[in-house]
Amino acid sequence: MHQKDQWKNYVSDLVTPEEICDKFQADKEIFKVHRVYPFRINRYFFSLIKEKNDPLWLQAIPDEKELCKSNGSEDPFLEDNILSPVPNLIHRYKNRVILLVSDKCAVYCRHCMRKRRVGLHEETFFDNFSDILNYLESHDEIDDIILSGGDPLLVSDEKIEFILAGLRKIKKDSILRIHTRTFSTLPQRITENLCKIIKKYEPVYINTHFNHSMEITGETKKASFKACDYGIPLGCQSVFLKGVNDNFKALSDLFTNLLKIKIKPYYLHHPDPIKGTDHLRPDIEKGIKIMKMLRGQISGLAVPYYMIDLPDGGGKVPLLPEYIRGKGADYIEVENFKGKLYRYPL
Repeated sequence: MHQKDQWKNYVSDLVTPEEICDKFQADKEIFKVHRVYPFRINRYFFSLIKEKNDPLWLQAIPDEKELCKSNGSEDPFLEDNILSPVPNLIHRYKNRVILLVSDKCAVYCRHCMRKRRVGLHEETFFDNFSDILNYLESHDEIDDIILSGGDPLLVSDEKIEFILAGLRKIKKDSILRIHTRTFSTLPQRITENLCKIIKKYEPVYINTHFNHSMEITGETKKASFKACDYGIPLGCQSVFLKGVNDNFKALSDLFTNLLKIKIKPYYLHHPDPIKGTDHLRPDIEKGIKIMKMLRGQISGLAVPYYMIDLPDGGGKVPLLPEYIRGKGADYIEVENFKGKLYRYPL
């Protein structure tokens, strides 16, 4: 295998449910769950799990709670219907679209917003890529194109270049984005060859996905520094998860350590109301409280927006703490992160 393709060895070297049960004395219910919601974890990410039910275990290992009665739905955002005018393309906002490049990921996250399809659908993106290009060419208002999935970087370098070249041909000045979790789950994927391809079609922004500082390793640092050396801007979209990072220390450590490896925290998503993920959804008020604490105690560069995605195609909106507590004739009364009130002159 050519050196540029050695990352594929990490993709194919998967851990079995039997191995997990043997190592951690895990419940055999794993087998029951993964017949409904696929399970996939490579040996690199598995090696980061220290004990049963730690923050990485909860993200990657099936839980029987996924099969419990759920308040969520499979597709609360109507991606497969109203928002998909062309297969494998989602057009929610006027100026931007999402392309579902792959149906696979290096690790199948238990909180996945596309739990209904990742690992379950045959990949068809390249069968109708010409239809996607025709749609983009006929919509001048689209100037922001996001490669997502699954994980778009699970396809080969050649296919990545094929996509980027096709997009750049018809959208010369548009923003291109790649949303990938490989920096966390498979940092070996970030090769010199891949970075050269991405730089060739700049500006291309990459949004990574880290949920806990345990995911930040020497390998992830090498991957992020390599991408930055090629001038690729890096952001991070994290998810606020019960038992994983729903406390001040976990999030402050995560966001601060991301900055140290040149990744800017961008969004903290409240987990979407997806069927089979109820057990991982914390209280929204708790999230707002933690965000208020973060604002005064870590670098402003490290504080992302806390976001929810509204059902029925409503889109993303920020959840913000209320700082203004009152108003006088010539002042407003403002509460700081410690809860102390101040008068600010108008």
